[in-house]
Amino acid sequence: MSKSLNLFGGTALGTIAVLTMAVNFADRNIAGFPDNPAVMTAIAPPVLSGGLVGAANASTGAGEGTFGLGRPALPEEIAAWDVDVSPDGTGLPVGSGSVEDGEMVFSENCAVCHGEFAEGVGNWPELAGGDGTLANDDPVKTVGSYWPYLSTAWDYIHRSMPYGSAQTLSDDDVYAIVAYILYSNFLVEDDFVLSNENFLEVEMPNANGFIVDDRAESEYPMWRTEPCMENCKDSVEITMRASVLNVTPEDEAAETAEEVIEAAAVASETEAEPEVAAAVAEAEPAADAVDPALVAAGEKVFGKCKACHQVGDGAKNRVGPILNGIVGADIASVDGFKYSKTLEGMDGAWTADSLAAFLEDPRGFAKGTKMSFAGLKSAEDIAAVTAYLASFE
Repeated sequence: MSKSLNLFGGTALGTIAVLTMAVNFADRNIAGFPDNPAVMTAIAPPVLSGGLVGAANASTGAGEGTFGLGRPALPEEIAAWDVDVSPDGTGLPVGSGSVEDGEMVFSENCAVCHGEFAEGVGNWPELAGGDGTLANDDPVKTVGSYWPYLSTAWDYIHRSMPYGSAQTLSDDDVYAIVAYILYSNFLVEDDFVLSNENFLEVEMPNANGFIVDDRAESEYPMWRTEPCMENCKDSVEITMRASVLNVTPEDEAAETAEEVIEAAAVASETEAEPEVAAAVAEAEPAADAVDPALVAAGEKVFGKCKACHQVGDGAKNRVGPILNGIVGADIASVDGFKYSKTLEGMDGAWTADSLAAFLEDPRGFAKGTKMSFAGLKSAEDIAAVTAYLASFE
């Protein structure tokens, strides 16, 4: 028993001695604790410019001072953040870029989302087209049709594009891309060069399309009443119909666009891609010889085209030419429409073969065409829209 106590007692004393030496060593050589440790005190807020003041106050408690965190922003840091461009040109850097250079830069950095001709890919936004559609039920809002200031395009591209690699473009590249977008909207010619010197000379079509929002003064007071919560109307009726989506309730179930197209495909016996031309050929005769179901299906498919083209009585040239009588007509023959040099240089007419090839792949059929549409990939869609166009002489 005494031997065990001696053994454990010696071990405990040795452990205490080692810990004491370690603390003394750390105190003298590592820790270096001050006799009077600093306390956290409030200091005056840093002096910032512009919108940075609001952000600083919001993060520190409405201007009551910070708590020793952070430091005033350096002038060069503020300059790096302050990259916005105003409608009057304030903030524009010195630089320039041509439409020709912009086409290459756009193709390398932007086309994967916005299309080679700024027509948009999938759900990514269209940047060109939509001229004259703002009053439509389904307007096409692009840089050319909707944006009132060119500075908005330059500023956004400079700060935020390309997607995932923001602010990697040079100033000249941004000028070139904006020039190409203007060209894609038919606002400048193909030899145009955009620079900080002529930037304000570019007139945007919708520059006067916006008004000051005075609803807070003119309308809001009329809405500040007790809302009706029950039995607010004697009867509820459908007074307007939703466009494109086919969501308005019907007494009888209506056929969907897909069902109409499928029925048209059976009627026209177009089942495979190689038979597109044959299907279009069947659609070329006069309207009374065309299957009504095929024409109805084509009208729905034409919804993809009507942002740029018009048909029927009173049709006018817009971004694209009117399409009355297009089936069988000479290529690039609509009076008063400015075609691309590619189409102007083509001979021949819109036959079954040529029309099918163009509708399937416009840029492949006519390299350099300004038509901002990727094409119809379905043989049934091509046959249907051709039948619909053939009904307009």
